[in-house]
Amino acid sequence: MKTRQQAADGFYRYLREWFTAFLPRQRGAAENTITSCRQTWNMLLGYVAEHHHAGVEKVTFAMVDRATVTGFLDHMRATKSWTASTCNQRLACIRSFFTYAAAAEPALTIYLADLAAIPRLKAPAAAPVKHMSTDAVTALLAVPDPGTRIGLRDQFFMILMYDLAARDAEMLAMNVAGIDTRRLTADLLGKGSKPRRLPITSETARHFGRYAAVFHPSPEPATPMFYTVRNHNPARMSDDNVARFIRQHASTAKARCPDIPDRVHPHMLRHSRAMHLYQAGMPLALLTEWLGHADPETTLIYAHADTEMKRRALEKASSGTTESPLPAPVWHDREDIIQRLCGLKE
Repeated sequence: MKTRQQAADGFYRYLREWFTAFLPRQRGAAENTITSCRQTWNMLLGYVAEHHHAGVEKVTFAMVDRATVTGFLDHMRATKSWTASTCNQRLACIRSFFTYAAAAEPALTIYLADLAAIPRLKAPAAAPVKHMSTDAVTALLAVPDPGTRIGLRDQFFMILMYDLAARDAEMLAMNVAGIDTRRLTADLLGKGSKPRRLPITSETARHFGRYAAVFHPSPEPATPMFYTVRNHNPARMSDDNVARFIRQHASTAKARCPDIPDRVHPHMLRHSRAMHLYQAGMPLALLTEWLGHADPETTLIYAHADTEMKRRALEKASSGTTESPLPAPVWHDREDIIQRLCGLKE
């Protein structure tokens, strides 16, 4: 039974409205965003209840104060190794709910003001993006045996993911109709349900033909491109399965190619393709469109030139000066011009 304080507080009523009405309908948040917010609040409510020695059902606005939220973020940094970026993202999620509640009930503004005093954590300088060399990618893609059903699937998944520089979630959301071998294009559904169409190579299209002949002999447009069979029915493949087979193939490839990093994850294929496109001369503005970044600044992580890019730039700059010396300036041995430039002579 609810206490009078809970009934007057309305904490869970507003939280339910925020999840069921505001986020999906008014804000139009993507499903992944709502899932992330739900995870944040599940962890926070558990921490608040334990911190205040109360049942989760008895949490009120007053319990979720500045000290408690700060303690929650510190606790997650210590136990879950949350980065500054993750903490700031979770804090923004918590504040978003309080902003909604304060707009619905002005008396709750005091709680929003309390949380507004929590400073954002300063993230360390971004390290150069981790990516694989072209030799490492080639070695990785050569590991699966396309003569087997699973090997064919794993190889095509990695080939397509690299070719498109796609996110893991974008790959798993693809349907069979997403690839057009006549136009050599692939359709992806990015963050915020934003679609984009990208070109694929003719070699990737041939790999798709071999893959489709085995996995989609009678293709239905809405059938998941990559699936696992559950209860005799195809279901979209999970991201855990993708991470598992990429990790296994990378471990095998490392024995043949020392350039393979110790820890390879699906997103590294996206990073590698993006870096290779940038190294090949693709402008950052076009790379932003290719990767589906909403904020162009996100693409700047690829602008940190690696050693090889710097070496090529140095060689190009040096070649122009060593082969033919620069012409002497027009003011060489001309005292009258120097005086005129300095304003000493008209």
